[in-house]
Formats: sequence, C-alpha cells, structure tokens
Amino acid sequence: MSIYREWGVEPIINVSGSVTRLGGAPMPEAVLDAFRSAAADAVPLDELQGAASRVIAETTGAEAGIVTSGAAAALTLGAAAILAGFNLGRMERLPHTEDFPHEFVVAREHRNGYDHAVRAAGARFVEVGFQEIVAGAGVRRAEAWEYEAEFGPKTAGVLHVYDVHAAPPLAELVRVAHARGLPVLVDAAGELPPRSNLKAIIATGADLVAFSGGKAIRGPQATGILCGRRDLIGSALLQMLDMDDHFELWEPPAHLIDKTKLPGMPRHGIGRALKVSKEQIAALLTALKLFTSGAYDRELTGMETMLKQIAAALSSSPVCSNLIPGDGQTYPLLELTLTGKSNAFDVCRALRRGKPPVQVGHLRLAQGVLMINPLLLNEERARALIGRLREEIT
Repeated sequence: MSIYREWGVEPIINVSGSVTRLGGAPMPEAVLDAFRSAAADAVPLDELQGAASRVIAETTGAEAGIVTSGAAAALTLGAAAILAGFNLGRMERLPHTEDFPHEFVVAREHRNGYDHAVRAAGARFVEVGFQEIVAGAGVRRAEAWEYEAEFGPKTAGVLHVYDVHAAPPLAELVRVAHARGLPVLVDAAGELPPRSNLKAIIATGADLVAFSGGKAIRGPQATGILCGRRDLIGSALLQMLDMDDHFELWEPPAHLIDKTKLPGMPRHGIGRALKVSKEQIAALLTALKLFTSGAYDRELTGMETMLKQIAAALSSSPVCSNLIPGDGQTYPLLELTLTGKSNAFDVCRALRRGKPPVQVGHLRLAQGVLMINPLLLNEERARALIGRLREEIT
C-alpha cells in the first residue's frame, strides 16, 4: 500500500515528467541510500556545504558552489549575494534596498513567473527589448546595447534566463556587463541535459548560475545548485546558514567566507527560510555524480521501447502517435494527437479524475496533443496507462 493513501491522497501515474507540482524526478536507490545514511549522523552544515562547494566546483568549472533548496532558492540567494556582498548592514536590510544599488536589467522576453525568486531578495527589474516576434510586430529581439543603455548608479546586476538560442548570446551579454563591473545571474534551472551545460554556461563568464537538482540530476526535488564566483557563493551561503553561534567559536569554510574580514557575525539572513538539510546535500551530491557519469543514459533505450509499446497498443484508438526519440541524453517523448471528436482538455481532465489518476504533459493541449514522458513509468504503470488512455480517448 502506498504511504500516501494513509493520508487519503491517491498516487497518480505521472507521464508529465519531472515537474515540481507532481513531485519531481524519481531518485535512484543510490541517492536514497545516501539520504538515509546522512540522516544517521550529525555534521556542521557550513562544513558540509564547504565540501559540497569543492565537488560542485570540480563538476561545473566554477570557482565555488553550494546546494540550495531548489533552483528558485538559488536565484533568491544569488540575487541576495549580488545585492549585499559581504556588507552585513545590507544583509540585515534585505529585501529593503532603496538606499543601495538594487536594479537588475533583464530582457522583457525573459520575464516569467520564476523571476519572483529574484525580486524576493529586494531586486527591482529594469526591462529592455520588446516582444516583437511574439506580437507579430517585427523580427528583432533584445540586443546588448539596450542593456548597456540602462546601466546606471542603481544597477546591481543582470538577470539572464538561459537558452541556447537566447538573444543576445550569454557570452556577449557577460562582456557588456563586466565592462561596467556588473555581475550576471543566470537561471538555468531546466537546462540539463545536455550534461555539457554544467560547464558550458559557467564558461561564458557568468558570475552565478542556478540549476535544478530535482529534475535531470534526479536528486531530492527540493534541491538545486548555485555555482559561480567564490565571493558571491560565500555571501549566498552566509545569508542561508543558521547563525545562532558565538563569533569567537564560529569557523565557517575559509575558502568561501573569510571570517577575518567580517566586523562581526550577521543575524539570520534572507535565505534562512531556504535552508537545506544534511540529507539533501548528501543525496544531491550522489545524484550529481550519477548524472555526470552518464549512468542515467542506460535507461533511455528501455524508455523508448516502452513508448513504442504504448503507441502500438493505441493503434486502433482515434489517436495519431508520434515518437520523438531522445538524443542519447534527453528522454524520448510520445505525442498523442486526438483524431476523433474528443477535446484534449476534456480527455486530460478525465484522466486526472479517473482511477488510477493520470497526468499527461499538457504543453500542447490547445493543439489537441497529449504528451507522454516515460521518466516515471515502469511496466505496471505502463499497462495501467494504456488502459486509462483507451478508456478516455474512445
């Protein structure tokens, strides 16, 4: 019996993928073992984060890194680090930033619901560029000169939402920002795979990069990675740690926080609510090792075979199946285009309400397409999924 039924919550068949609202990616046994093992002992979290920093630095090519409680937390901590540095007075005042630089320049087309995490630290956005392509009013996107034109005394940094096709290219944006002494914070939460992005994004010169730990890396859902410049990572860590200690006894990781340069010990920072447990850190580092080693790639062939079986089982149903193969690192996907009279939203709703409940990818429902992501499927769930799809589609 599923533990969730003890509280009256029915487990679902998740073929939407590693989305946060459905609990993220499945953790491998090695990751779960690391979580359980870490729970057995006590350890200073600042020391553990110092060790994690070395692992993350080696993996990403960044100067340093920390484990955060998700990618959104990494963005909040990254913004707080840029806003406050090691100025304890500014740390204490966050998110009230009116009397020091607090503006982040961002392309209008990069604005999204997740940037609330940056604003939560006290940042205010200055937008550049237009949505001309989306509006059908032109062909141009944000350009580097537009950022530069907005840089001023209130500018604290630049926010960039990473995409390989983003404009202007991140490396160009970094050059423009660094010419004015401004750091660049990059939201790369969902940009893994490919694994190469772990190093390629930092290699552009970006000062801070945020990755999700609960998606492709398959660590605990509420984990993320913030990597980048050593001083900014140190500030982020300082604003996240439990500071209930005596300054005379406190020994933070020296390669991240130089205690001798601090006038005293700050109070709990704005990131205190974003704490991450020792178990999460151990599990994330274990998952990161699996991810970078390519251990997950061996599962892709079986996933594709399962999707082919689902498509074959639906061959007599009013649906057109299209298999999108993976590229050796990304998951294969199955598109199911409804060809009968059924409405995709109605089918999706019925799948969610039935037994067992099923949640498909809903990105293209408006085009009549149900998306099937195999990440959380096994043979038993696949059989149940076929039955539910046949039931609701026909």
